[in-house]
Amino acid sequence: MPETRSAPVPVGRRERKKAATRQAIADAALRLFLERGYDDVGIREIAETADVSTTTLFKHFPVKEALVFDEEADQETRLLAAVRERPDGQSIPAALREHALHHRRAAVGGDPRFTAFFDLINNTPALRDYAQAMWLRHSAALARVIAEDSGLPSDDPACAALAHFALEAPRAARGHGDPEEAVTRAFDLLENGWSAVASGR
Repeated sequence: MPETRSAPVPVGRRERKKAATRQAIADAALRLFLERGYDDVGIREIAETADVSTTTLFKHFPVKEALVFDEEADQETRLLAAVRERPDGQSIPAALREHALHHRRAAVGGDPRFTAFFDLINNTPALRDYAQAMWLRHSAALARVIAEDSGLPSDDPACAALAHFALEAPRAARGHGDPEEAVTRAFDLLENGWSAVASGR
């Protein structure tokens, strides 16, 4: 996926080498996919382009679709940390708004790299399905953390709704004339609704 993250640098030579290999594979895959289309690029060609064996490729990416979503684990970690590590006194919607604006700004701001990336996903059924499953996993994980932080049951529907719409807001803002304003307004709505839930506990 196009670069927007500021993930911690892995510690240790071995970890750095593994991370560099993983990144080289993902970069090679995305470049080939964008040039020729997902279905017309094979695993062997990706491995050769990245100068690794197919065995090494599969150690990092167990399925072909995962090559496009190489930051999935890091994205979920940052998402959950936005709730768990927010400053004292900051509401959950406010923390998620800051996360969306900081980590997902380029995705809604018309960056041509992201436009190409999302076009690739939207035009490839296998990637659409994988992205949807990933979205649901992130939403479920976020709902659990919101519930835990708020002292609510793990299956509380308000927590599930907040998680769902917090993840949906940046996607809904794509193509908007002022995507940052669109995201902010969406989270203002979530803030108002969540305030009622929080005050009712």
